Amino acid sequence: MKKRLLGVIDATTYQEDLEELITDRSLAAVPFAGRYRLIDFILSSMVNSGVKKVAVFPKFQYRSLMDHIGSGRNWDLNRKRDGIFLFPPQFLDRPNDGVGSFNQFAANLGFFSRSSQEYVLIANCFTVANIDFRSILKSHIASNCDITEIRSEGKSLEMYIVKTSLLIELIENRKETGFTCMDDVVNSLNHNYKICYYQYTGYAVMIDSVKKYHSTSMELLQPSVWKGLFLKGQPIFTKVMDEPPTRYTQGASIQNSMIANGCQIEGKIENSIIARGVKVGKNTTIRNSVILQKCQIGDNCELDGVILDKDVVIEASRMIKAPFDAPIVIRNSTVQGALMNS
Repeated sequence: MKKRLLGVIDATTYQEDLEELITDRSLAAVPFAGRYRLIDFILSSMVNSGVKKVAVFPKFQYRSLMDHIGSGRNWDLNRKRDGIFLFPPQFLDRPNDGVGSFNQFAANLGFFSRSSQEYVLIANCFTVANIDFRSILKSHIASNCDITEIRSEGKSLEMYIVKTSLLIELIENRKETGFTCMDDVVNSLNHNYKICYYQYTGYAVMIDSVKKYHSTSMELLQPSVWKGLFLKGQPIFTKVMDEPPTRYTQGASIQNSMIANGCQIEGKIENSIIARGVKVGKNTTIRNSVILQKCQIGDNCELDGVILDKDVVIEASRMIKAPFDAPIVIRNSTVQGALMNS
């Protein structure tokens, strides 16, 4: 596999419906499931499938993404040969709505030309799934396909397998063909390529809105969903953070929730996901919410249907409630005080 499949993660996409969570970070770096980032799922899937060379193409607010990936050590990609490669854009322009920015690929065409892998797996950065791509590559080769699009429940996951030589051809001819990304190619009738479709039957969700982010987070609290995503033998890797265990005081109560390391919990948590380093005060209740890292929630608060971005401070005796299907996002580093009480 390491000589056959090159991994490419397209992190150029900008999802307007997630704007509240990606103002200061790349979509790929959005925290998820308490201790992960969205990119961890596709990156881990590639590594677990034997891919040893991965290129990441970020475009917007990518500092936190580069800090998260680092040398690639946590994914065993800090190698003298192959490994992880990050290619920030040379020029910033308007957001790209499609997956597979051929213009950004073109700026790094030499990378593809020098790669020894015969095939390329191009994937987006915002699909939560745990996919073994080895069987998909075998199907692609056995069916003599030019391009294989990976689908789930009949819809595209915006993941594609293509020969490296064909990808280079598509990139070089993009101005003549008008193809800006792989999605353009697959959905066009103006070519003679053999397009195949692989139906992936495992758990897969594309996080493209705040509502989808919240509902998917809540789904993970179901044991059957968790087991369908975090598979034995196919771990999801992430950046290792050396933090102490979470401390629960005598008055703490946890029901159907996930609590990451380094927290201090004095209140009641129900049906929620709490990320690293969060502090929850006495007599405070949190329900149906996602609390990102290092938030501080004071005493006597009630939160329901809330997404707190990192470093948010909720002062004592505040109540914030929202319908389950319309969660409220409080942006990072916000202080929620008396004037913001709802």
